[in-house]
Amino acid sequence: MRKPRLIVPMLLGLGLVALPALLPDAYAASAEVQSPTPGMARVWFLRTSGLTDGNAGADPMLFANGTALGTLPAGSEFFHDFPAGTYRFTVQPYGPPTGEADAVQLAADTQTYLEVNWLPEWSEGYPGSGSESDRFFVQTMPPQPAQAYLPSLTDLGQR
Repeated sequence: MRKPRLIVPMLLGLGLVALPALLPDAYAASAEVQSPTPGMARVWFLRTSGLTDGNAGADPMLFANGTALGTLPAGSEFFHDFPAGTYRFTVQPYGPPTGEADAVQLAADTQTYLEVNWLPEWSEGYPGSGSESDRFFVQTMPPQPAQAYLPSLTDLGQR
């Protein structure tokens, strides 16, 4: 004799196991619906760090060719559409300016992913004096891991 009361928890468990595999596809489908205007390039800005980020409470400002785009709290993302061209992306360092930038050639009808990350001062040979010398930086992120992170981040929409 089968016990029907065991079937429901088993089906629920199977659904919970399968759900994460479906989420990236659902997010990718919604991103396709929101595709950039023809002739524009979409840039996604992601900040995946949090607990290991020495400046987790900071909301650094992002810049494109020196123009402010918006702040990016830990665990969030937003996008911006740009005309095709070359752009220099920087982020507020929260420490001594590094002059580091990620120069990206944007082509029309493409999507680019940029991750905001941080670098602790000790990794560059500076003596540890607290997080005031830690630096934020921006770097290009491959599409596959970026798209996998998007569903887990807070969507701040278009900026």
